[in-house]
Amino acid sequence: MAFYRDVIFPHLCDRVMRNKLFRPYRERVINRAEGRVLEIGVGSGLNLPLYGGGVTDIVALEPDGRLSAMAKRKAAAARRPVAFLRASAETIPLDDNSVDTVVTTWTLCSIPDARRALDEMRRVLKPNGRLHFVEHGLAPEAGVRRWQNRLTPMWKKIGGGCHLNRSITAMIESGGFKLDHIDTGYVPGPRFAGFLYEGIALPR
Repeated sequence: MAFYRDVIFPHLCDRVMRNKLFRPYRERVINRAEGRVLEIGVGSGLNLPLYGGGVTDIVALEPDGRLSAMAKRKAAAARRPVAFLRASAETIPLDDNSVDTVVTTWTLCSIPDARRALDEMRRVLKPNGRLHFVEHGLAPEAGVRRWQNRLTPMWKKIGGGCHLNRSITAMIESGGFKLDHIDTGYVPGPRFAGFLYEGIALPR
């Protein structure tokens, strides 16, 4: 299990997230980012080359050492300076009101204490800052939700702590944000893992 977690899973995660189905979601979320950006769970760094002219610099937070090493290799293609933080989203080592944008892409599903992490994101955001996100989570249909609840205990073990059954909008709102924009829907593939939430949230 340790070999899978430390060696196989980071590379498998990178391969899955390269799927062309996810590229438009990434581009939309990243293109909305402005100013100083904190990306939560930068993973292998797939988003880093996408940041554009409205961004001054990027703080890339990633607790996993192997994924962080992969991201640092991709940082050379970024058009903006990238500083890496090897830290947990539950305890972000940044000052209050110090970033303009927080970005999460398929991250909230796997943070152990997502509520605390959202509190931290709100803390470091400036009062006029924005949280831009795309996440997968709890589906609206009762039959799909039943499968999500059944599969999540096993899925967490093989998927780096990923939960299939988190209600992303409810989590974000309970973390001190209000939704400014939200789109939801399925991507092609297994419905239990394919219901996406894409949106913008403002700190209260």
